[in-house]
Parts: sequence; structure tokens; C-alpha cells
Amino acid sequence: MTIARILAEKGADIVTITPERTLDEAIHLLAEKRIGALVVTHGDGSVAGILSERDIMRALAKLGGGAFDAPVSAHMTAEVVTCKRATTVEDVMQLMTERRFRHVPVCEDGRLVGLISIGDVVKRRIAAVEAEHKAMRDYITMA
Repeated sequence: MTIARILAEKGADIVTITPERTLDEAIHLLAEKRIGALVVTHGDGSVAGILSERDIMRALAKLGGGAFDAPVSAHMTAEVVTCKRATTVEDVMQLMTERRFRHVPVCEDGRLVGLISIGDVVKRRIAAVEAEHKAMRDYITMA
């Protein structure tokens, strides 16, 4: 299964924020949308970074309440690992496990086209394993 299939099933809605917005605005957006990360984008749709709950916690630990007025760009992860629609679920799972992150932006031609979370990947992988299990049971029953 590829990332394109996951995006087709879940939709390609992505919540983004621009680098000059504040951490306070980012926190409220995360809470409102009930998500764990925001893709930070430039006006042309290219990825500038990613801001996760972990990034915010580190900023608060370092700066205390002063972090709320800081720009997103000061605390985002700027070196973002991305994938393409053609990337396999297995490859993204391995990437997330090895690099210890939970969100991967999907980019094509330098533009953001989707976002995959560990929850998306695990949900589809479990469904695939259950389908394989059922097919195997059915095969054994019919034999």
C-alpha cells in the first residue's frame, strides 16, 4: 500500500501555519483542531518546517511563559523529512520508527499535498494484517 492510497481514504486536509505566527496561536490551533502537529509553510505552499507538541514543550521548558510570544520559526523543526505519494506504508513506518517522529509531510514537486501521522499508518497496517489473517483462515477452512 502506498501513501497515495492512505491520502485518498483519509483526505488531504492539512492544517498549516506560517513561520511568523506565534506559539500561542499555534497552541490554540492545535487544540481547536485536536491534532499533534502543524506543518509550517511559506506562502507558495512549500514546507518551511513542522511544529509538534514536543517542540512546544521544549520551548516552554526553555523560555517559560515568554515562549508564547515567540514566532513559530524559532521553535519549529526546520529539517523536515518528507515522503511522496508513491512511498510505501512500510517505508514510512520504518522512517518514523528510526527517526522517532510521528508526522511526515507528503510533498510533490516542492509543494505540500498531505500529511501522514503514525496513527494513519498503524490503522492501515492493522487493517491489512487483519485482511491477510481472514484470507488465511478462509483458505484453511475451504481446504
